Amino acid sequence: METLQQTTNSVDALAENRWLTNIYKFRELGLIGFIVVLCIFIQWRNSSFLTLENINDLMTNAAILSILAVGMMLVLITRGIDLSIGAIIGLTGMISAQFVSNYHLHPVLVLLLGIGLGILCGVINGTLIAKLGILPIIATLALMNIFRGLTYRVSNGEWVSSYQMSESFLAMATGKLFGVNHLVIIAIAIYIIFYYFINHTITGRQIYAVGSNPESAVVSGIPDKKILILVYAIMGGLSGLAGVLWVAKFASAQGDTGSGYELTVIAACILGGVSIAGGAGKISGVLLGALLLGILQNALPLLNVSPFWQTGIQGIIILFAVILNTLVKRSVDRNNLLRRKI
Repeated sequence: METLQQTTNSVDALAENRWLTNIYKFRELGLIGFIVVLCIFIQWRNSSFLTLENINDLMTNAAILSILAVGMMLVLITRGIDLSIGAIIGLTGMISAQFVSNYHLHPVLVLLLGIGLGILCGVINGTLIAKLGILPIIATLALMNIFRGLTYRVSNGEWVSSYQMSESFLAMATGKLFGVNHLVIIAIAIYIIFYYFINHTITGRQIYAVGSNPESAVVSGIPDKKILILVYAIMGGLSGLAGVLWVAKFASAQGDTGSGYELTVIAACILGGVSIAGGAGKISGVLLGALLLGILQNALPLLNVSPFWQTGIQGIIILFAVILNTLVKRSVDRNNLLRRKI
């Protein structure tokens, strides 16, 4: 009798997992459908949208956003948030640009320097949150201001311009390999690496466990504090990478580089179906969310939409995505409640 009950429970759990998987697949298919319809509409209004040159510009501009969205997804899965990534982009970008300008450091070493500085910033974030128990929004907000202040202090309020940077450094973001921009290639490599990390490693599954049910994760022996520090270190490292690539792409390092960009990254994650309540999110969804924002940022100027309306339109789409996520979560919770025994 007990064996029969266990079998029944297993079948119910399997059916529930399939049901949830179908929901997320449907959501991603719906997002793909929306992107396709949006592209057709934009092409109808402006025939230059789907030209090879514009598509290359779109993908290049969305590359940095998509890289950062991967890290933010991991943070959100653990029920956290990182408001400091824009400031980390500014700090690592400024320091990297100064090393290029003053010491003519090799581009690869500059890239490693930026990633290392970003990881250090992320570890500080993670330590405050995991070890001292400070709320993520408070810790990262405080460090956002600290990192931004350090950027102005390091730069003395001055810019590093394109003429002070080497051609090889700028080529990291502007060069092409087999006709594909380096930024796009780096973004694709990041997604492949993190797809494997999230789906095929124990640590990747532990990140979801910490976000789904922190108490159960601790009882199960998962080192939740180490996981949190790791997640914020990853976010910091990707922010450092983005900082170097940002400066190379725009050929300029300023004190306010990346200011407010964290909100755009969070928006891409939400559009991709990542739950701010933690425990849910897929890397394919995040990629679609970043792509959708990239399309909007590229297309709205082509449609002669006023800059005053562009942010509002993006906000409406994000609000719609949040409402959809809420309805899906409510449906999942209702289904779980019906499955419980009274």
